[in-house]
Amino acid sequence: MQFQRDVPSLWLWRSLSLLLLLGLGFSQTPSYRDAVLRAVDDFNQQSLDTNLYRLLDLDPEPQGDEDPDTPKSVRFRVKETVCGKAERQLPEQCAFKEQGVVKQCMGAVTLNPAADSFDISCNEPGAQPFRFKKISRLAGLLRKGGEKIGEKLKKIGQKIKNFFQKLVPQPE
Repeated sequence: MQFQRDVPSLWLWRSLSLLLLLGLGFSQTPSYRDAVLRAVDDFNQQSLDTNLYRLLDLDPEPQGDEDPDTPKSVRFRVKETVCGKAERQLPEQCAFKEQGVVKQCMGAVTLNPAADSFDISCNEPGAQPFRFKKISRLAGLLRKGGEKIGEKLKKIGQKIKNFFQKLVPQPE
């Protein structure tokens, strides 16, 4: 009889221990959203704007590597709030400003707060982010290179045509 009473309490004890360990494990691994919020805080510190920005929306977390030190690509939008930077309030406590500026942000973050690594660029809609400007410059260089190659091939073709025309006997 004693054994039967101890089995449920043993099972309960193990279940609680397991839940506690799982809770500790989850609490040590910061979430994707937390990493983005740290990036928004950094954006607010670096920004020359007088008002704080707050997270407006966030694309879903990309699937893949679960290592918290591996950078994950992010894409989100922030919107200007009514709180000024001088007020030293948390952006989450500030209301969005009517007609406030919305910025599209993209880049990479790590989930590990000890590493606290992020590379984010934020721009107003319609403005090209810096990295896209690099790609458009590369496309321009490739286009010019293609044009030069085309001109060279045309000249080579003309020389070949002239060569074969010289081989054909000319009527006298």
